[in-house]
Amino acid sequence: MSRMLRSSVAIGGAMLLTVALAKVATPVHKLADSRPMIDLQSAIPSQFGDWREDRNLLAEVVNPTAAAELQRIYAQTLMRTYVNRDGERVMLSVAYGRDQTDSLSVHFPEGCYGGQGFAVGPTTRQPVAIDGMTIPMARLVASSYNRNEPVSYWIVVGDRAVNNSWDMKLAKLSYAMHGFIADATLMRVSNITLDNERGYQVQQQFVGQMLAAMPPALRYHFAGAAR
Repeated sequence: MSRMLRSSVAIGGAMLLTVALAKVATPVHKLADSRPMIDLQSAIPSQFGDWREDRNLLAEVVNPTAAAELQRIYAQTLMRTYVNRDGERVMLSVAYGRDQTDSLSVHFPEGCYGGQGFAVGPTTRQPVAIDGMTIPMARLVASSYNRNEPVSYWIVVGDRAVNNSWDMKLAKLSYAMHGFIADATLMRVSNITLDNERGYQVQQQFVGQMLAAMPPALRYHFAGAAR
């Protein structure tokens, strides 16, 4: 066999392999259709532990993105402010998307805050033990004029919690290799305080009590932890 023929065969084989792999990795079913739908309004309790919803301060919660994008990307969103007995407040934002193809992927808070004029500090990522589970948490501080807002978030892709775009892509690819288009839930908590460390402590307490108040199926869904 001539060198040119061998080269042509090799190129043709590589092209066929690429097509085959693309076909295998192309999802055809939505993961969301394989399990019961969760309604955020009823799934997230409005009162739990030391916390109750404060309906007067919803306006303080920064929208994850513009209204038109919210409707395009997310099937459901939830934004609430909670207050505890000491008067400390935590803002909760939850956004759920049924279709995590690249054009509809959830937006990370760094870009959302930056797009609304906030100065966004560096993001730190670390596992946080909450309610007997380990959640990969991402933390940052967003500031604008006289508002300083420590933020904690994680994203649950299918059943897997992640805190960065690379792990999110790997999780989506893993589901795609099994023929599924993953869904995803963005969980974000924040508060307005000049004491960032105290802010994160309050957020962690809030998340722990929120998850503890949920039945096991919902707790694991929102935490992205294995049963």
